[in-house]
Formats: sequence, C-alpha cells, structure tokens
Amino acid sequence: MSNMSDLLNTSIEVLSSFTFERLVNTDQQGRRIILQGTIRNEPALLLAERAAFPIDNNVYLTSFSQLLSNVQNLGENDIYRWYMANASASMDTQAQTPPPDLKINLIWPATEKHFKKYSFQQMRVVTETPEIYEKFVRPYMSLCREEGQLNWVLNILEGRKEQENVLYRSKEQDVKDDFLLLPDLNWDRKTIGSLHLLALVERRDIWSVRDLKQKDAAWLRLLRKTITDATVKLYPGVEIDMLKFYIHYQPTYYHFHIHVVHVDLDATGTQAVGKALGLDNIISQLEWMRDGEQSGMHQVELSYTVGEESELWQKIYLPLKKGTEPEIEG
Repeated sequence: MSNMSDLLNTSIEVLSSFTFERLVNTDQQGRRIILQGTIRNEPALLLAERAAFPIDNNVYLTSFSQLLSNVQNLGENDIYRWYMANASASMDTQAQTPPPDLKINLIWPATEKHFKKYSFQQMRVVTETPEIYEKFVRPYMSLCREEGQLNWVLNILEGRKEQENVLYRSKEQDVKDDFLLLPDLNWDRKTIGSLHLLALVERRDIWSVRDLKQKDAAWLRLLRKTITDATVKLYPGVEIDMLKFYIHYQPTYYHFHIHVVHVDLDATGTQAVGKALGLDNIISQLEWMRDGEQSGMHQVELSYTVGEESELWQKIYLPLKKGTEPEIEG
C-alpha cells in the first residue's frame, strides 16, 4: 500500500507544480482547455476537460463551486498522465466528497510537436494518392516509429505500464488475433453515454488502415465481433447496436487500433469526415476488392484534414502544393 500511496502523492505533486504560461486552445464548446506551462523547468501541456455532470445527484448540483480539489491519479505512462478532480470545494455540512467533474490529461515533458498539435491552426483538406503514400507518407510513418512514438503503446502491450487500466485482454490460439481494450484518454470511465474505448491489436505488422488488405477482411470481422462481445459484457445495459467502430486516418500513432464509442457520444472532430473511417465500411470495401488477397487500402485515394502546423503538411503537402519535391529525412 505504501508504494501505491507514494505514487499517488508523487503524481499529485507533479500536477500541483505546473506553472501556467499561456492558453494554447479551448474546444468542445468551452468544456476543454489546453494550457502551456512548465514543471521543474521542463515544458508541459495540461489538458483539462469537464466530465459529464452527475444530474442524478441533487446535493452536488446545489453545491457546485469552482475550486479544484480531491485530485485522483488515474495512471501514467511515459510522458502521459491522467487525473480526475473536483471543481467544488465542498458539498454540504456533512463534508461529503463530490464525484469528480474534471478530467485532466498532463503531457510532461512536452515537445514542440505536442504544442503544435494542440494549438489552434488552420486546417487543410489533402488527398493522399497511392503514389504519395508510397513515396512520402510511408517513409514518414517509419521515421515516426523509429523516434520512439510507440513507446507508450508497447509499454501497455508488453505489460510494463497501465495494466490496471486494461479492461480486457484476449487470449486466442493465434497471437495475431489478440487485442486488449482500455479506456480512451478522454473518457471519464463512468458515463456510459460517452463510452470511448480503444482496442489495441497485438500484431505489429499493421501500422494504419493503409496496411489492410483484402485477405484481412475476415480477420477484421472476427475482431469486430470479439470486441463487441467483450464490450457488452463489460458494460451491462450497452447493447450491440449502441456501439460505433471507427479508425483514424491519419492516426495519432502508427500502431493499428480501433475506436469503440457509444452511439450517444457527441460526434466531435475525432469522429468527423476527414478524420474517422467507419470500420464496417472498410471491411465491406476490402471484401469487394477483386484483384486478389494482396489488394488493399494502399491502392486507394484517401482524403483527410491536416493542420498547417503538422509535419505532414509542412514536410509533404505544402511542398507538393508549391510544386516541389518533399524531402523526408530524420
């Protein structure tokens, strides 16, 4: 117990050491703020998001105030940390502890790439042809993987970090069929209507939707069914037709994963056209490919949005727009 208590105290101390410098961005109708600052003279990003209000708790609703208190450590992995907290100082004369109403993500030490990602930036729609993917985007993906951006994912898959957050880990006869489920960083882990899970596959040969081939359609159908069965078992009251499945392209990190969300979750930017591809549509598209089992998503055009501060825009699409050859190098 002492080790767990020490970890909790250390995590809370880290959060309380944050020194504010500037507001980076605000989104989700003002329910989320992103702050830039430092912790122990190292750059940090603090993402604070209001959790769903507990509308069935009248004592809480009548006692709501604006002070952060009762910080709870949800976990940490590599440079990422997650907390729940209260925006209220007290409940009533009985001094009850109110349920958490703030979800906080902390990135520390943060990099310039993090600051660019979370700052406001003009978005652009780009079309990635098979040729652009093969010549420029695939090498860029490889560089990102070599830079260690998958460390936190591998920590989870290989059992070094966040095992307390793993909701389900499959044990199939063929390891390529294995996956694990864990809560998305932006879910408060309680409000079923905003359920958001990530299914990380164990296999390492699929970096993104681009690696999916016609031969993978059957595997994807089985994976979808297994994920569905696990989710409805974990959350009684959630039925099969209350779940949506999608894949991001471009994804934040290049290890294949599937987003599982409750149908009632607001379709914000992460589910929008230009970011999310429906899993069922991808499976159907693969099944209808007629050039053999090696035909796949690497052969199709994909349009998506990128920010002007992103490396994809700066290194690839801006040079292409200017009529110059992109240079992809470490």
